[in-house]
Amino acid sequence: MTLTTNALKAALLASTLAIASTATAQEIKLGFNGDLSASPSAQSGQAGVLGIQAAIEDLNAAGGVLGKKLSLVVRDDLSQPPKSIQNMSDLIDSEKVVAVFGPTNSGNALAWKHIPNQRKNPSLGCIGSATDITKPAGGADNYMYRVSMVDRAQIAGIVAYTKNRPQSKNVGFLVETTGYGQGGLKDLEALAKAKGLTPVATEKFGVNDTDMTSQLNKMKSAGVDTVLVWAQGTPIAQLLRSMEKIDYSPVTLTSWAADNASFFDTAGKTLAERPIFMRTITEDRTPVQQKLYDRLAPKLTSKSAFSFSAHCYDATLILAAAIKQAGGTDGAKLKEALDNLQAPVAGIMKTYNKPFTPDQHEALTAADYRWTHWKDGKLVTYTDATVESLKPADYAE
Repeated sequence: MTLTTNALKAALLASTLAIASTATAQEIKLGFNGDLSASPSAQSGQAGVLGIQAAIEDLNAAGGVLGKKLSLVVRDDLSQPPKSIQNMSDLIDSEKVVAVFGPTNSGNALAWKHIPNQRKNPSLGCIGSATDITKPAGGADNYMYRVSMVDRAQIAGIVAYTKNRPQSKNVGFLVETTGYGQGGLKDLEALAKAKGLTPVATEKFGVNDTDMTSQLNKMKSAGVDTVLVWAQGTPIAQLLRSMEKIDYSPVTLTSWAADNASFFDTAGKTLAERPIFMRTITEDRTPVQQKLYDRLAPKLTSKSAFSFSAHCYDATLILAAAIKQAGGTDGAKLKEALDNLQAPVAGIMKTYNKPFTPDQHEALTAADYRWTHWKDGKLVTYTDATVESLKPADYAE
């Protein structure tokens, strides 16, 4: 049975309270701060919490960490930066969590990334993908880590595909006007330039626009045969609907937001099958991924959001390994351990061998991504001659 968004949020909070109700000074408290109810991406936050809770259950069943049980405190930031900032201070200062997972929305992480750095409290992102989230800020120690996809790595992939596809002659960029879209445009321009790829047209649209025919007609007039799109799920769907209006069918490569159920529902089955994108998990799941999927599927509001459950599950295991190596939960010692994990961590996505270094805080890279598209209502692995021709060096950022 699939729960409604509000019902699942209530269930998540109730489950968290049940865990927290037995919390003692002998327990290690973790936090989650992200959207669970306010935007289409809330389903990703809900999936992430389910992944963290599953990892905590498994760790506790195995005796906990350093002989202590783990518990989780959840805060819904309603997709609002001010609320997300408030939640971070509450979780770290009042709840005394040793680390915070999330957020759902990249913009919120960019709004509060100074707080983990100031408080020396690690943040492990497992949903938001903005490139700048894990970049050091102002010379401060960097406590921002991530076990998820990264915009720049995705963009390196779709730029490499475009460059290596012989049929792609004229390229266009289409991005939304949000911080997410503009950050993507920055990476698109930089990586395309590095590959010697020059767009013949660049257009923008609002995140709530439903008609992009004006921008698309300009693309069509410029002879654009391949469009690279950086936007959220619903506007990507509206873009495809606008393409249909003017009978325009360029090859379309997009951000991973096209994996969102809101994209599929808005575009419809036929149009949804047109974009190509990258994500970490498809229907071709490994046995360990399938096992976690079967365990969580009845609680997922969107089956396509399962990848966030896997990311957050793995982030929890990595943090637990760092706590064990550090011999405690002191923030500075946790950072030192995360930057140089000695023991491999067998996760859902892969086995992590030294996933971070002092200068590199991304546990997943383009090598861990899969080319994906929708087919018959499912997210399946995509391949063609161009995908098969790509080498690891082609994905260089």
